[in-house]
Amino acid sequence: MKILYSAPRGTKDILPDETKIWRKIKKKAIEVSERFGFSEMIFPTFEEEKLFIRSVGEETDVVQKEMFTFLDSAGRKLALRPEGTASLARAVIENGLLNEALPLKLFYIINCFRNERPQKGRYKEFYQLGVELFGSSLPTSELEVISLAKMFFEELNIKNLTLNINSIGCSNCRKDFVLKLIDYFKEHENKLCKTCKERLNKNPLRILDCKEEECEALKENAPKILDNVCSSCKEHFKTVEKLLKNNNIDYVVNHKIVRGLDYYTRTVFEFKTNELGSQDTICGGGRYDGLFEELGAKKTPALGFGVGLNRLFLLLKDKEKIENYCDLYIGHISENAMLKATKIAQNLREKNIKVQTNLLERSVKAQMKYANKINAKYSIIIGDNELNSNEIELKNMNEEQTKKINLDDFESEFLKFINSN
Repeated sequence: MKILYSAPRGTKDILPDETKIWRKIKKKAIEVSERFGFSEMIFPTFEEEKLFIRSVGEETDVVQKEMFTFLDSAGRKLALRPEGTASLARAVIENGLLNEALPLKLFYIINCFRNERPQKGRYKEFYQLGVELFGSSLPTSELEVISLAKMFFEELNIKNLTLNINSIGCSNCRKDFVLKLIDYFKEHENKLCKTCKERLNKNPLRILDCKEEECEALKENAPKILDNVCSSCKEHFKTVEKLLKNNNIDYVVNHKIVRGLDYYTRTVFEFKTNELGSQDTICGGGRYDGLFEELGAKKTPALGFGVGLNRLFLLLKDKEKIENYCDLYIGHISENAMLKATKIAQNLREKNIKVQTNLLERSVKAQMKYANKINAKYSIIIGDNELNSNEIELKNMNEEQTKKINLDDFESEFLKFINSN
């Protein structure tokens, strides 16, 4: 069959077998977040473009190259969200949530859009878990969100993860560091990749995040931001380290970690894995105390993280088998049997039992083959003989065992049987 249409480049269909893993990830994200006292927030898929320009930064790759923008019927310029933090901050300000008891703890599970080159686990439409905490400037807040992320990964049985942390200082001490960084890379400008040559005068911190081979080599001798932070930022970072050690959370200080978004300050962190090749970061976050003031609200300390769910899905997909099964398959081979079968199916579904029935004109043999294909635990076939004798044979599909049950009592007997096994 000729395929007339394909999914747009950089997007991916999530197939029925795969949605089992997606649901498990979402369920665990909700469970762990609520355990820490975080509440879910839902906000629009698109915003005014200027929200992201102001919050993310006009000189970032996200704003300059990656946003999907469009005009609405009134000529307003809108953008599909490239990330969640700016939208959440806008919603918090607009709905007056900062007037509630602080700290404000929120999480979201959303799709985002960036027009960037597709890579392993990275798409133009991607899914993200975001966890954000507003109103606390204390280092214990860093411990709170890092602990949540770690617990989330552990309970999904994600292994070979390493927590990387760094401090990018406050806006004051970072100014001096950026000047040193520019001076250093100016001396080696001819060795920078094309993108980083553009970043040098626009957003030099992003050079530290570049994965190109020529830039990686230059970064080794570049000034380290942690050596250039003010005493207050240095003390804050030491306390974060102390808290992590006290709670038995292993970490490494990685001087190369920066955030390309303008609103980040002080602590930044990433969880990395060695199982996804060069695209090794599965979670990134940090503190962004300047965002709310930038958006016109009162200055509010804030921090959080984002987890790329597409990459997390890749880690889980090959490691575990989540069976697609039904509890009971009910076959039938006559019109009267069909009436009885569909009635039993409906009654059991109302009792939270997974039931499928014959929806095609299949023979008994074909129906049993189908029951095997959908991994049915048990099956019954209803025909005129079963209706006349008022007796049905329940078959265990895995063990090839059968049990005779009175047809009138089948629903109650099956409920007792399946709940005891």
